[in-house]
Amino acid sequence: MDVIEEAFRWLNDPLNWTGPQGVLALTREHVTISALAVLLAMVVALPVGVWLGHRRRGGALTVVLANTSRALPTFALLTIFASTGLFGATATTLAVAIFAVPPILTNAYVGMRDVDADVRDAARGVGMSGPRSLFSVELPLALPLIGAGLRTAAVQVVATVPLAALVGGQSLGTIIVSGLAVQRYGQVVAGAVLVAALCLLVEAGLAWAQHALTPTPMRPPRRRARAVPASDLP
Repeated sequence: MDVIEEAFRWLNDPLNWTGPQGVLALTREHVTISALAVLLAMVVALPVGVWLGHRRRGGALTVVLANTSRALPTFALLTIFASTGLFGATATTLAVAIFAVPPILTNAYVGMRDVDADVRDAARGVGMSGPRSLFSVELPLALPLIGAGLRTAAVQVVATVPLAALVGGQSLGTIIVSGLAVQRYGQVVAGAVLVAALCLLVEAGLAWAQHALTPTPMRPPRRRARAVPASDLP
């Protein structure tokens, strides 16, 4: 309980929120690295997944190969990059971008592959070319799964970026590593709470964006709560 109280005191201290090592500055660095990593993963994985799903060939093998990268821990990648002279934000961005590729690639491929064949045939039947069918019909239908992959990747990246502190980078992980170095475990808990809160905020923001960008007919219907009739009660 003393550790929890210490964490609350640390979070309530205004001095811990300002300055180059304050929460606000570290959060800004954390978000910047996360955004760059997800963007890099999207540039690599999204076109490949969409194209393979559209062609419905070779995707399964590609997804399996991409998923093997999950077997390599991000910390190991950071160590490898550090041994080659890459430290800080650059090493972290590359490492977590590799970690973000599998969910984006997998969801893009599955989303495109699962588009109903009758819909594809109908698009061709009304005279649509392959690229037009891809962007006007198939891609919008695959958007929910593609969005889910991006959300998963983004939250994973935000949760992993704290490792940047181990290779000289700045992130909310700096609070955790600094607390461990001086055995201030309340500070460690405070840093963990900040990372968790940021993950929840990113998840909520991306869920709202996905809902807003999804065409209305494709949005899942809202379930309204209804009263249970007395006759149905045991």
